Parts: sequence; structure tokens; C-alpha cells
Amino acid sequence: MADKPDQPDTKPGLLPNLSRRKFLAGAGLAGAGAVIADKIYSEIKGESSSTAVEANNVPAGAIPVTLTVNGTNRTVTVEPRTTLLCALRDHAEPPVTGPKLVCDQGTCGACTVLLDDKPVYGCLVLAVDAVGKKITTVEGLGAPDNMSPLQASFVEQDAMMCGFCTPGFVTTISAYLKQNPNPTTDQIREACKGNFCRCGTYPKVFEAALSSVKGQRRAASDLFAKFGEEA
Repeated sequence: MADKPDQPDTKPGLLPNLSRRKFLAGAGLAGAGAVIADKIYSEIKGESSSTAVEANNVPAGAIPVTLTVNGTNRTVTVEPRTTLLCALRDHAEPPVTGPKLVCDQGTCGACTVLLDDKPVYGCLVLAVDAVGKKITTVEGLGAPDNMSPLQASFVEQDAMMCGFCTPGFVTTISAYLKQNPNPTTDQIREACKGNFCRCGTYPKVFEAALSSVKGQRRAASDLFAKFGEEA
């Protein structure tokens, strides 16, 4: 004869107030839980094994990679863990020292370079991830005897103290002015929020950026006027 629902079982070995039906239901849940736990464990174990396999496939030791820096292919031999900044400064021959190593944690912007015309922190990009992309450093924007308008404005406005952060600012602002050739001071300030100047030369930096814009605008106006006179 079947037990009545929820009726206490008086047989020896069962706890008081625990019916056989409750006991069987609890055992079933415990069994299901064990199956689920086994499944989760197997999946985690499988993922770990897969990750381990992928890690084992990473080439060990130094490997040659070719970087396109300022329009020139440069082959460097680096470990896969080498950052782009380290590759440029320590492994390229001759070294590309415009990007500076300061914080090495992606916070100060002194190592800013352009990767396909977009500013990135050189200390946060692996050299192997930059293969096949256009890398532009401050050296690629101009030279002392042929400075870009922005570089010339930095000199004219005395927008530097120690100068260690200057290449990062010049690179960042150069990229921004291509997107926005007529910025306000607040927009320049916002564009430079990833670059720090420990000397506190920010007003001069922003002034140099705006002066560069005004100078280019004036040059363009003079050029149009000249063509108008000749026409």
C-alpha cells in the first residue's frame, strides 16, 4: 500500500517528519545537481585545455617582423610579447626615439603613435599586431628642417618645457586636426585628454594648436587671393 502524501514515515532509518516521497524527491535533485556540476566542470576543463593548446601554439623566442614606419619597411626581431614602443625604440636600427617611454602603462600618452592614422599608445600595442598597418611617429610628421605647421607652431609658441611629452601631443593633435580642421579650444583640450604634461604647459600646447589652425587658414586665404589676382 502506497504512503499517503507528506505523511511521516515511521520506519527505522528515516528522520522524523521525512516522508519517503520527500526523500526520493531530494535524492533526485541531488543527482541532477551532480550531473550539472559534472557538465560545468567538464566545460571549464575543456576550455582550459583549449587555452593551453592555444598558448602552446604561440611561437616562442624572437621572430622577425616587418613594420611600416613613416612609409618605410623596417624589419625588427622581437618576441611576440614585445610592445610596438619597445620595438621602435630598442629593436629598430636606427632607433625610432620620437615616441617616449614614460609610464609604460597607457596613461601618459608620451608614446603616442598613429596606427593607420589613429592615435594609439605604443606601450599598449604589440609589435606583431602592428604588422601590415601604417605606423606614423612624430618623425614622420616633419623634420627640424622641414617642420609641419603644427610642429612650427609648437616652436613659435614655446609650447614645451622639458619636451618629453611634446611628441605625444604633436602626434595626437595632428591626427585630430585632420578630423576637425577648425576646432575650438575646448575641442583641442578634449582631444588631448589622453596626454599628460608634468610641466603643466597645457595653455601653450592649446595655443600652439589653435595658432597652427589660424596659420593654415591664413595661408589658404593668401593662396586663393594670389590665384585670384593671377586669374
